Amino acid sequence: MPDSPVFAFVETGRGAVGLQPLLCAAELGLRPLLVTADVSRYATSDQARALIDRTVHAIVPADTADSASVTGALRPYAERGELAGVMAVIDYHVPVVAETARALGLPGLSPQAAHIARNKLRTRQTCAELGVPTPKFSHVLSVGEAVRAAGSIGFPCVVKPLTESASIGVRLCRTADEVAEHYVALTADALDARGGVKPDGVLVEEYLIGYELSVEVLVTAEGPQLIGVTDKSLDAHPHFAEIGETFPTQLPDAVRDEAAQAALDALKAIGHDFGAAHVEIKVTADGPRLVEINARMGGAQIGRVIHEASGIDLVREVIRLHLGRRPDLTVHRHAAAASRYLTAPADGVLRGFAGQELVEGLPGVCAVDLYVTAGAAVRRVRNNADVLGHLVVRAGTPAEAARWADTAALMLTAKVEQTPC
Repeated sequence: MPDSPVFAFVETGRGAVGLQPLLCAAELGLRPLLVTADVSRYATSDQARALIDRTVHAIVPADTADSASVTGALRPYAERGELAGVMAVIDYHVPVVAETARALGLPGLSPQAAHIARNKLRTRQTCAELGVPTPKFSHVLSVGEAVRAAGSIGFPCVVKPLTESASIGVRLCRTADEVAEHYVALTADALDARGGVKPDGVLVEEYLIGYELSVEVLVTAEGPQLIGVTDKSLDAHPHFAEIGETFPTQLPDAVRDEAAQAALDALKAIGHDFGAAHVEIKVTADGPRLVEINARMGGAQIGRVIHEASGIDLVREVIRLHLGRRPDLTVHRHAAAASRYLTAPADGVLRGFAGQELVEGLPGVCAVDLYVTAGAAVRRVRNNADVLGHLVVRAGTPAEAARWADTAALMLTAKVEQTPC
């Protein structure tokens, strides 16, 4: 019997959550490849190494910031007729995967659209030119330019990097001194969180006063398929860390539809022609405004809450799309689900968690997953990478799911020994 096809993932998330797409590929009868520049990023413990051994068919070394390197590493599989598809699940490698898919004749996103989505400045410029509502923005290359741009745009403003993900480096600045300080912090390191070279400068943007949603879309041969709209909860400023999601949205149909249309307009503007998209929108008093376009599935637990609410296994269907198959987006149940993320109350050393047994007794709890163990250094959440764990709740309506998830999040607490200043 011939071997099953291989399916390549160019890098992934860390831990069991990060390996879920590879497990899903294996369940589809594929042999998952993990193309990585550094497997030690994932093999952080004996447990993690064992999980990789059980999940990954082969580790394929490559410079995952370079499409020529990834293409070269995968070409032998393609030439043997084994390679069925290639995919990225995190932003940093979306353009590389698009170029690799194009070079190897596999289904994939337009490389031009991938590069526009990956760079927040290019997204802003392209969408603004084509009439998609966006915040005022300025690309700045020095502290002086940043301060002048902030003064022109108005305080408070948002200062952010061009190509990070997971809200890394995004900060609300209320004064010129804060703008200058954050510009220096963002440009102090030439490399991003995944070791890629950052573009020059940063973005200074208008602060959009409103609440945030995300619109989940899958673009197939039939065009954009709207999966739904997700309510998002953010932690306190000055950071923009995401601490919860509820699917589907609790908002009125008119608000939902207007936000969804803004997201679809943004995808059309950048030429997004294939695969998943997670488009972040702020709903303001003047209507929806584009925050950013992510040319991949929604991260964290968004796929899980969609699955619990609707029965659609978005990870599986996105993989099937990358295989050249037609995804099954049939809604199997009309329920709702919410996720909430556990955060540290202060910088310090984790001494354990309290309340897990209480949470597991609440109605509708589907998952409680803690990422770190006692003795680990933790910090007050600044971006999505700082969360310590998550929980997921399913209920009959979005409001019920959100209320039970909020209740659970209050019960489950991290015990942190605060480090002296």
